Amino acid sequence: MKYHSFGRMPFTVSNVGFGAWQIGGSWGEISEADGRKALNAALDAGITFIDTADVYGDGRSEKIIAEVLSERVGDRPMVATKAGRRLSPHVADGYTKANLEGFIDRSLANLKVECLDLVQLHCPPTEVLYRQEVFEGLAELQAAGKIAGYGVSVEKVEEALKAIEYPGVVSIQIIYNLFRQRPDHLFFTEARRKNVAVIARVPLASGLLSGKIKAETQFAADDHRNFNRNGEAFDVGETFAGVPFEVGLQAVEEVRKLVPEGASMAAFALRWILMSEAVTVVIPGARNEEQARANAAAADLAPLSNELMTASREIYTRLIKPHVHQRW
Repeated sequence: MKYHSFGRMPFTVSNVGFGAWQIGGSWGEISEADGRKALNAALDAGITFIDTADVYGDGRSEKIIAEVLSERVGDRPMVATKAGRRLSPHVADGYTKANLEGFIDRSLANLKVECLDLVQLHCPPTEVLYRQEVFEGLAELQAAGKIAGYGVSVEKVEEALKAIEYPGVVSIQIIYNLFRQRPDHLFFTEARRKNVAVIARVPLASGLLSGKIKAETQFAADDHRNFNRNGEAFDVGETFAGVPFEVGLQAVEEVRKLVPEGASMAAFALRWILMSEAVTVVIPGARNEEQARANAAAADLAPLSNELMTASREIYTRLIKPHVHQRW
């Protein structure tokens, strides 16, 4: 595990973090007990960054995090949450300071803290990024001591580039993995230039890049890999990274040939992400202790060779790029 600063904020984070969407919901049945065990295993392995959101299980994820951290001793990890998706309807006009403050107050209560380490706008409508008053409101909430910093979780590269025009934005969360390589162009260059922290989400393309999903794999009714396969509930890019399922399976078999002996495909996929110096932290989720420990161990894989990186990009260009590159 490697540790470094979180952009311009006074936090030191591990390069592999813990994504807490799974322990909240929308991934099939995961008990609260298993969620606590997974998080404890990640923290025991040296992870010092947790990413969650107020809508993950309607607050369940935040509450599990609070419970686990209350029982541990030693330095507290950085905890990032998100706000905005509780709006119904989820429209730009809902991103007012008053609404955001209400969401932040709820997260403060769920996480049992007086100040949130980081609040991210949760994939807001693109129009929000053109409303300066939204970011002025976040700055006022920061000045009031309710949040230590603020960032934006985005769907598209263009949204990321727009968000970092605001000087107060300290972080961007964006999908980046073997099947979503576009951020590693202009956006990563600009993020490094402005010392903006980059949180890489959906690192395993909803499990495709674990190499364990087959054509006949069945997903539970409450698993987004079932109910959001075509973007019925939220942006389709969040499910299998937006790659058509059959195409993803084909690409996985080609990626499998690149995995070094003794490494899992999941670890290889995570190490691939960490080859980019612009990535501050990658946030794989975990259903149980075993997955949490395996994710953390990926940080200790040897750097990938230039040959492997070139081969992985060729697979992306040939099979995946036509489906995703210009869309996000």
